[in-house]
Amino acid sequence: MSEKNVRGHGRVFLRGDVWWLAYYVRGKEIRESTDLRHDPKKPDHAKSQAKKLLDQRRGEVATGRFIGPQQYRVTFEGLAKAFTDDYRVRGLRSPVTAGARVKHLTRYFGLDRALDITATRIRDYQQHRLAEKAQPATINRELAALRRMFSLAVKQGRLTIGLTPVFPDRLEEAPPRQGFFEHLDYEAVRQHLPDDYADVLDFGYHSGWRRREVTGLTWAEVDRAGGVIRLNPARSKSKQPRLLPLSLPLREIIERRRARRRKELPLVFHTNGLPIGDWRKSWARACINAGLYVTIGQGKQAKKVPSKTFHDLRRTAARNYIRSGVPERVAMKLLGHQTRSVFDRYNIVSEADLTQAVGKLAYHVSAQSPRGVRQDG
Repeated sequence: MSEKNVRGHGRVFLRGDVWWLAYYVRGKEIRESTDLRHDPKKPDHAKSQAKKLLDQRRGEVATGRFIGPQQYRVTFEGLAKAFTDDYRVRGLRSPVTAGARVKHLTRYFGLDRALDITATRIRDYQQHRLAEKAQPATINRELAALRRMFSLAVKQGRLTIGLTPVFPDRLEEAPPRQGFFEHLDYEAVRQHLPDDYADVLDFGYHSGWRRREVTGLTWAEVDRAGGVIRLNPARSKSKQPRLLPLSLPLREIIERRRARRRKELPLVFHTNGLPIGDWRKSWARACINAGLYVTIGQGKQAKKVPSKTFHDLRRTAARNYIRSGVPERVAMKLLGHQTRSVFDRYNIVSEADLTQAVGKLAYHVSAQSPRGVRQDG
């Protein structure tokens, strides 16, 4: 029940009761199951179908359009698994964020083969997510994850680069948020927060650290005698160690926390012995009570939304470092910024900065006049 094996010609043959193909690609034999079963009652039917598939494969090889059986079998599910495995093996941070992106992609592409995910289908995904009110930045990050999935499949030899889709242009994103805290804003929010949360706010204001870096701070990272905090690189977004000298305000915060220290808990910041988790409700309440909010919607649908975020403290610290004369390279080191472009996004120029600059220019120009600087009033 087999055909004579002619090198370069290919053959069909039975393995058990299933018809298989054997054909050659660049001198290498490829064997592929047709999933067609031999039926003794119709012995020539399945064999005939197998021969047609063999002819199709020969044509694909001859015209350079050959796609191997392995690549036919690659599914989105397999791409997604390789992506999450890569996250785990490389010890990348934010697995929750990566998981959320995979979840949205799976809802749309979950039953697809990799070869079915075309540029058109990816563009449709963009439209689908926009209809769901997802932000363009969010959609761009999700498709970056999808692009990474295909890149991994190529590196692993599961797909050839010619079979990866052409991704459409990124959606235009809103400009980076430019919020920051003036000192009076900071004090206003602070007075409406519970003491434990107020300590977290204080630390963020005086350090510029990310919220999770603050709430995850352990006593093992605090060197009170040396007057420094050494951020564990495993907790740093950049995976780089970071040193934070204890200024007087930071030292006062650490001493307050030391008075509330729980021996069984390694964390510096906690509330009643429990780690500080999601505190969005407390934050929103404090901002609204401080008058730092915007109203969205009208009438009964109107909703007050905080106009400040904890991450605004990071931008504030960058601005304050520069205002106080700290060299940019030192400020970048303290904040954990590895590139100047990222740091520039945080070192925001405020309206007050611009007003002060124009005032300095006016003073300088007036000083050049024989009449001297004008004294108003």
